[in-house]
Amino acid sequence: MAVVFQKTKGLTDKQFHYCPGCTHGIIHRLVAEVLEELGLLDDAIGVAPVGCAVFCYDYFSCDMQEAAHGRAPAVATGIKRVNPKSAVFTYQGDGDLASIGAAEIVHASMRGEKFTTIFVNNAIYGMTGGQMAPTTLVGQKATTAPYGRNEDLAGMPLRVSEMLATIPKAVFVERVSVHDIPNINKAKKAIKKAFEIQMKGLGFTFVEILSTCPTNWGKTPLESLKWLQENMIPYFPLGNFRNVEEVK
Repeated sequence: MAVVFQKTKGLTDKQFHYCPGCTHGIIHRLVAEVLEELGLLDDAIGVAPVGCAVFCYDYFSCDMQEAAHGRAPAVATGIKRVNPKSAVFTYQGDGDLASIGAAEIVHASMRGEKFTTIFVNNAIYGMTGGQMAPTTLVGQKATTAPYGRNEDLAGMPLRVSEMLATIPKAVFVERVSVHDIPNINKAKKAIKKAFEIQMKGLGFTFVEILSTCPTNWGKTPLESLKWLQENMIPYFPLGNFRNVEEVK
């Protein structure tokens, strides 16, 4: 009998620790599948964050390095410069990348460091208990914003993809989502394109992925998928913001 679907070799047999309905697991699989399909597993080096995905070094079947909170781009910079032929990537959440690590990601983009960042945006701090994140929507409740994010006090949510797309050496920037099958397929294509461009040595590549957090949103997994679609996508529109291969 022909095998039509099987576990990717890009993931270990370690069971995920994520909450029911969390889409980190889907994103892990997409990254792992891309590395396997592009033949990069043996030469891939990932950098794990601080946050919900802190244990991703247990899940990817490639070399992994842990970084201090928000410093994954700095660590990846050193790794890629020493190993220019390796497929180097950071895997970071919004609290890690868009808050304490905001300067790191901006300057890595400015320098055009030739690695790929997978940015998981679930609009809240997940691991530490649901505090307001830089990406928390206006009106969205969090443990540190029990009445909802107040624009006058906390400003507007940070659109990271749009910001980085203004930087010339950020050569591929795209925002995708994993709330349904068609968008999961689009997310995989974006991740693959990011790694392909990295391996051509063209510059910094960045994929933002809208994700769910049922536990801290106080919703069921199905409700979370619907909430993402109805609330996050209008503010964080999906699409490609920069692709060096399309620039004439």
